[in-house]
Amino acid sequence: MLLKKLQLKTIDYRFGLTMCFLLFFNSVISAQEIIKDVVAEKPVEAVHSGQRQKVDGIIATVGDYIVLDSDIDKGFLEITAQGGSVKDITRCQMLGKLLEDKLYAHQAIQDSIIVSDAEVRSMMDDRLNYMLQQVGDINKVVAYYKKNSVEEFKTYFSDILKEQKLASEMRDKIVKDVEITPEEVRNFFKKIPKEELPTFGAEMEVAQIVIEPKVSKEDKQKVIDRLNAIRKDVLEGSSFATKAVLYSLDPGSAPNGGFYKMTRKTPFVKEFKDVAFSLQEGEISEPFETTFGYHIIMVDKIKGQEVELRHILISPTVSEDALKEAKERIINIRNKIVSKEISFADAARTESDEKETRANGGTLVNPNTQDTRFELTKMDPTLYSQVSNLKDDEVSQPLLNTDDKGKKTYKLITVTNRIDEHVADYAKDYTKIKELALKEKQINAIAKWFDTKIKDTYIKIIGEYRDCSFANNWLKK
Repeated sequence: MLLKKLQLKTIDYRFGLTMCFLLFFNSVISAQEIIKDVVAEKPVEAVHSGQRQKVDGIIATVGDYIVLDSDIDKGFLEITAQGGSVKDITRCQMLGKLLEDKLYAHQAIQDSIIVSDAEVRSMMDDRLNYMLQQVGDINKVVAYYKKNSVEEFKTYFSDILKEQKLASEMRDKIVKDVEITPEEVRNFFKKIPKEELPTFGAEMEVAQIVIEPKVSKEDKQKVIDRLNAIRKDVLEGSSFATKAVLYSLDPGSAPNGGFYKMTRKTPFVKEFKDVAFSLQEGEISEPFETTFGYHIIMVDKIKGQEVELRHILISPTVSEDALKEAKERIINIRNKIVSKEISFADAARTESDEKETRANGGTLVNPNTQDTRFELTKMDPTLYSQVSNLKDDEVSQPLLNTDDKGKKTYKLITVTNRIDEHVADYAKDYTKIKELALKEKQINAIAKWFDTKIKDTYIKIIGEYRDCSFANNWLKK
């Protein structure tokens, strides 16, 4: 039963994390509200069945935060909009998740966790850009959230983002110091009855060698000259934003005239940050290089630690001769591996142009687990199609790869290890077992935190929702 209990706990915990994401757009903040004893005129059956009556009002308070009955409906709406199923989620469960978020945010404020306006604005820009990519029109977003104007929506949305960021920071603070020792992992595994040991799906470990076509000095200089010409036009009065729309190859900013807001914490490459924070308002940088290509930046405004800027990205064109040369190079590497002149791992260390995998013999790291194993049923479809038909130690033919920014490379792929579907084994599956043990310890830490904070925080639940069976002791019985 131990593993089943952990699985149930994990489901509850994952439900919480999923709800946190899906409710990202609809947790309503209203600080310092006084809750009156108002009982909603709606039968308890409606609460548990998910049926909705035409009644709204405050149904709960946690510290300085309130929950409206309509917040629950918005939760169901968001899950449905994301393509999820609400069939097995009750209104009581949804309320329980909202109460968790409110307590996280409330306690974050008590613990002096600060979310800056710059962070909120940056998050706002990211979310709005994503929304606009989906629907194409900000007015559609405003209408969806039943707001009267873009400014009203932004005010509403910034409150949501700030609360969610506070909640996220509080959760991270609770679990950041939770660590697991090898002895605890061993004891966790020993406590699982043999008949309840989990089964892990078939997996494989994969390595690759990447060869980048060489861009000639002449082609690089053409890009630099082009950016200098654009810079000169802007200095003479042309619009930087218009130039960005016309010429920038950055899909994330070109439609908005190259516009970004950023702080030192914004996840941009170091070279870009260094230039951005070295400029004064109105100044335009000289062309500079990053892994994405060549850029120029113009700073619009500096607001404390935040910079508002526009940039133009242009990447050198890879010539057909350069592509042909890269292909010939990778064919030569493959021939040496196949003829046993050199091992795949050694070839990766000495020949591959991919810094991230070169040092460890080309071995790929699973971005979802940070492990070297890829479960076949969860593998990226493109990667799966490239390795699924490879035999043990077989090296693929050269593969031409084009990333989302249009950059072309050639690569070789091989499967270095296969793990068949099997019942959990302590020695073989230590990393996965450690993750399960750590997750249980984190869940217990969060549960203990809730027990303590619920006792110390003003919490009130109104009317028929007092008949809900919550995972946490919100009713303080």
